[in-house]
Amino acid sequence: MMAELHYIEGGVTAAKGFMSASAAAGIKYKDRLDMALIYSEKPCAAAGTFTTNIVKAAPVKWDQEIVYHAPAAQAVVINAGIANACTGAEGYGYCRATADAASEILGAAPDAVLVASTGVIGMQLPIGRIVNGVKMMAPELDGSIEAGAASAQAIMTTDTKRKEAAVQVEIGGAVVTIGGMCKGSGMIHPNMCTMLGFVTTDAAISKELLQAALSEDVQDTYNMVSVDGDTSTNDTVLLLANGMAGNTPITGRGADYEAFKAALHYVNETLAKKIAGDGEGCTALFEVKVVGAETKAQAVTLAKSVITSNLTKAAIFGHDANWGRILCAMGYSGAQFDPEKVDLFFESAAGKLQIIKNGVAVDYSEEEATRILSEPEVTAIADIKMGSASATAWGCDLTFDYVKINADYRS
Repeated sequence: MMAELHYIEGGVTAAKGFMSASAAAGIKYKDRLDMALIYSEKPCAAAGTFTTNIVKAAPVKWDQEIVYHAPAAQAVVINAGIANACTGAEGYGYCRATADAASEILGAAPDAVLVASTGVIGMQLPIGRIVNGVKMMAPELDGSIEAGAASAQAIMTTDTKRKEAAVQVEIGGAVVTIGGMCKGSGMIHPNMCTMLGFVTTDAAISKELLQAALSEDVQDTYNMVSVDGDTSTNDTVLLLANGMAGNTPITGRGADYEAFKAALHYVNETLAKKIAGDGEGCTALFEVKVVGAETKAQAVTLAKSVITSNLTKAAIFGHDANWGRILCAMGYSGAQFDPEKVDLFFESAAGKLQIIKNGVAVDYSEEEATRILSEPEVTAIADIKMGSASATAWGCDLTFDYVKINADYRS
């Protein structure tokens, strides 16, 4: 029997021993918080997943070195406004300078300080402001919900809402908490996993199983999100576990590991959906469920093909039940299915409506369809009647404002 999840308020400071702080360091923005710091009282086992883009930002390279080779991690320094991508040896050196500054003031090992950046590609970081930001934040570290929320606010770029989630579950005789925050609104087509995600937990779990849990879960969460089909140079999800819950350490793939994975999945899926629902310029979260598939891989391919179809995304913006675009996107996905067996439904808080049966339109009301598609969260369900596998992908509608935001992003 799976352990019960308890959904709680909070983010990266929800778990025991984790603190956060934020600052307005003037990195690029002049009138808002733009740096965040996450710190654990105790060194943590660290796991991470990173962009598969060949063009990797300096912080990605720095974090990969720590996650893969350092014994532990204890802090994360994050800045918004400048991505520190395509910045060469100088940019990588600024990662080291940032970590050294945090190490000195926090008393953590230099190779226990992770860094993350998001924003404009190609600009060098104003390292003096970054170091000053670290010095401002360190004395302000706090384990409160409010401190975590301020950090979630600080890491935003074109995001319009801060994104947090937290959950508790009983594991190994103790209450374990997992909390996280993320940012992402445009250049969102994670492929590992500009999205950044930071998840903290007080669970005692081996580094190997921590990495396994994260690597497995990103496939069904962040990797099933697409806003615009662009895989960022900076995509990073970091997961830190400090063991302060006092549970019996998770060292094998038994019931405790499955309970941990379920809690982690809740946090990751919640954050992934918040990214999709806050896509640049969007007015609706668009969810695509493919059911009745022969294999999970087939369902994933079909769902992702629909979620990334610009024509379908534009139809969702227009509240237009243009089902032909969905069937078309499924057809060019590369997955094999019989289009003459497909049933398609639209669903939202306003109701559920079948649009096609066995590949042919049914006699439905366009007015009712428009009403269903006018909600802020809309789902398309495609049943291909080949088996019992399924997959869900998340995206958003494509609007005039997406073009406006990205036409003048650098200025």
